[in-house]
Amino acid sequence: MGQTTSKPSSNPFQNSQLFSSFKRRTPNPTNDQDVAPRPSIFSTLRPPVAKPNNVISLFNDCISAASSRTQEYLLFKDPEDKFHPSPEVLIQVFLMTYISQSVSLNMTDTFNCTAMTPEQRILLGADWVWAMLEKPSKNPKIQIAVQVLHLQDKEEAEEDAVNPEACSESVQIAQKESSNKTMYERLVDFCTSIGKDCYALFLFLGKKNDTGNIYGVLSNNFEAAIGKCDKIDRAFIENFFKGSRYLYTPSGMMQAIVTKKEGDSLTLMIKFS
Repeated sequence: MGQTTSKPSSNPFQNSQLFSSFKRRTPNPTNDQDVAPRPSIFSTLRPPVAKPNNVISLFNDCISAASSRTQEYLLFKDPEDKFHPSPEVLIQVFLMTYISQSVSLNMTDTFNCTAMTPEQRILLGADWVWAMLEKPSKNPKIQIAVQVLHLQDKEEAEEDAVNPEACSESVQIAQKESSNKTMYERLVDFCTSIGKDCYALFLFLGKKNDTGNIYGVLSNNFEAAIGKCDKIDRAFIENFFKGSRYLYTPSGMMQAIVTKKEGDSLTLMIKFS
């Protein structure tokens, strides 16, 4: 400890006695000018680093892992029909898997994930927020605020259950402050307050006609519905899937976001699993 190490050169053996000895034993010696530089042996030991041109691919890997893991729980059936994973468990499984994968890929400094506290979930309508970060400032360049929607029978069962977090004073204050708007409207208001580079993503863990897959509706223009006096509720969001001919992949979603012209509106339907 305490020693200062220098960065290995692209050819750590150049001009060394060992390298000269190695050249003399080569069956067909060539001039130094014709010898291609050897890559450093340490290059294979470096962990992968997220670069701007491959962050979308890394994000897709994280989403694929999280969706596959969550899908196992969505498709699980207890033979005795006594055990059913709760909506909260499904959110935790998705988030934990995504975060673990993103950490292992060293992409958190480029594309991070922030889970909301119970109070933030109530006030902002988001379960978590993804953010693509600028370098070196690490300021959010693009944000995606995610609200998870479950199968309606699961949501009704969750509402009937007693949640210890709902008993805390801070949560009760948050509920009182936001009681005049639905969770859907709070998420739209949150994204609108930030601007067109903040997208609301309603993530469906199962749909009525396809309970085992994960879908999403993403837009930076939901506020237009409020301007037209349309009510933003579950039926309004699910209506986007009716007649939709194309479902984006997660990587396709991100590609559409990063290539969009500044200030333009964007609305997409996505299949995550």
